[in-house]
Amino acid sequence: MSEKIDIVVTWVDSEDVNWYNEKSKYLDNTHINQTMNSDERYRNWNLIKYWFRGVERYAPWVNKIFFITEGHLPEWLNTSHEKLVIVKHSDFIAQEFLPTYNSNVIEMSLHKITGGGLSENFVLFNDDMFLMNPTTEKDFFEDGLPKDIGVFSPIVPNYGGIASIVLNNLEVINKYFNKKSVLDAAGKKFFKLFYGKHIIKNFVALLWKPVLGFYDYHIPISHKKSVFKLLEEKENQLFLNTYKNKFRSKDEINHWLMRYWNLCRGDFVPRNINFGRYYEISNSNTELRNILMKDKCKVICVNDSTDIENFEETKKEILEIFEEKFPNKSKYEL
Repeated sequence: MSEKIDIVVTWVDSEDVNWYNEKSKYLDNTHINQTMNSDERYRNWNLIKYWFRGVERYAPWVNKIFFITEGHLPEWLNTSHEKLVIVKHSDFIAQEFLPTYNSNVIEMSLHKITGGGLSENFVLFNDDMFLMNPTTEKDFFEDGLPKDIGVFSPIVPNYGGIASIVLNNLEVINKYFNKKSVLDAAGKKFFKLFYGKHIIKNFVALLWKPVLGFYDYHIPISHKKSVFKLLEEKENQLFLNTYKNKFRSKDEINHWLMRYWNLCRGDFVPRNINFGRYYEISNSNTELRNILMKDKCKVICVNDSTDIENFEETKKEILEIFEEKFPNKSKYEL
């Protein structure tokens, strides 16, 4: 019998006036990185309904869905669905760190969820990541190990991005591992032909002893709950420093650290590089319609952009595209 696999998805309703006003009070601080915490990081495209339709249609094998929220819920959500577990921030994050508007605080605390019994193996989605073709358990875990891509890639900081956070993760990684220990543990897992052109990065990376970084592709990540617990024990102060930040900051770590740990220990099963796709919303999104309707990849991240000229008009276009892809109401809807 295969191990249970849960799905965790985090969601925020930026249209909740009370939530927005409360956030604005804390955000009015000159020490907060305004670029990393801009409105685009939070704004609601109203696509979560299609997220549920995608999971019901393409991942019927899921054990439970843990829906993480500050407390607000979509009015159409069927909270009585047997697979749905509603989890509020206050259910698993210490009161001293609430309210929080920092996705890293929320995601780094997931192992502390008690209600509903989060499984050892779970897949973490953001609400902009969607299933778009049929999946099986083995697309995310195999023999109890996460499916992932073992590709080295140096981290290049860019203004307003999260590279500084990724570099903090890598400081931890290089404290416990080096290139030789990683390759001794993972061996051939870093040299699979189905990594495509990215395999070249792994050969180039052999020139350096430390781990310079990993290829981060923005799709759902398969996690082991025990790895969260292990790393919090090893790096408790770093976890606490992150928990204290109400908004994302350059001095914290994120849940990719747990992914990196699995890669370095060789605790993963290699996955085809074409498993997922990344799409950034623009002022014209015909390409997105073609991808959703025709592409054979199984998951897609549809990311917000700061370059959108008319948000409401673009939002209408995106909603129409998703309605075309997922026209049928799911049992997660009333």
